[in-house]
Amino acid sequence: MNRRELLLLLGGGMAEVRPLRAQQKAMPVIGFLSPASPGPNAPNVAALHHGLSETGYVEGQNVAIESRWAEGSYDQLPALAADLVGRKVDVILSVGPPSALAAKSATLTIPIVFIVGDPVGAGLVASLARPGGNLTGVSILAVELMAKRLELLSDLVPQARVIALLVNPNNVAAEPVIRNVREAAGASGAQLHILKASSETEIDAVFATLVQLQAGALVVLPDPFFDGRREQLVTLASRHAIPAIYGWREFAASGGLISYGPSFTAAFRLAGIYAGKILKGAKPADLPVQQPTIFELVVNLKSAKALGLTVPPSILARADEVIE
Repeated sequence: MNRRELLLLLGGGMAEVRPLRAQQKAMPVIGFLSPASPGPNAPNVAALHHGLSETGYVEGQNVAIESRWAEGSYDQLPALAADLVGRKVDVILSVGPPSALAAKSATLTIPIVFIVGDPVGAGLVASLARPGGNLTGVSILAVELMAKRLELLSDLVPQARVIALLVNPNNVAAEPVIRNVREAAGASGAQLHILKASSETEIDAVFATLVQLQAGALVVLPDPFFDGRREQLVTLASRHAIPAIYGWREFAASGGLISYGPSFTAAFRLAGIYAGKILKGAKPADLPVQQPTIFELVVNLKSAKALGLTVPPSILARADEVIE
């Protein structure tokens, strides 16, 4: 065989290989977008992977995940969302209203799975049953549960006549929550103060203000930024002897007095399942927004004792978990 014949043979072989390579489907990519920090969210990310695995997807085997964390800087979210869109990810999984809104602004075509409090109020979907467009996901009932949290805190600290509500002003759910809690506080006769924080320094200032107001209790709006500052919030509440209620069990497990809300890890698992279904061909418009079915009331008796509080039997009887 001469040199020319050898080159023709090799060339023919390469021509046969190229179409085979073109037929190989690239591994799908999920873009993960959160305004929070990765450290405190490790259990939630694990739950997301669990949900994906239920639909047959395992990171590194048949799906890749590109994660973008804003580390509490909500103003970075539009650029992070644009980066994921530029990388042509197959699905964007967004946590919190700011992330979901940034993703929605960045693309009208890439499917978006969100975890937010009030997706209709935030303008993400037309309705829970018929989301329409390219978004669907999980609602964690941020607004609806705030009055219940205030009620639980009032039962636990009945002597508190001055109560504060802590919100992140960058959260689109803040205003609806403020209206909801104001109405509930008015019915109970308590004096309500609205305090806002969107940085660590502002959280410190909030507790100084609580002392000045002689506030007897604090309700903390569930928010990705606050989730990332869990230790700071719990430590300051303990240091200033402020009874506080939070949205997630992780706060009570970290030393917070009491928490009430849906399972955040369960919401991430559901979001993972939806992301997997979309990768298999389902359309977001055909997947109704899911609402939580698991709610957790967690009481930390050690923290209650440190605050000089006696937890009423009615709360203990309803608690899903009592930390001693």
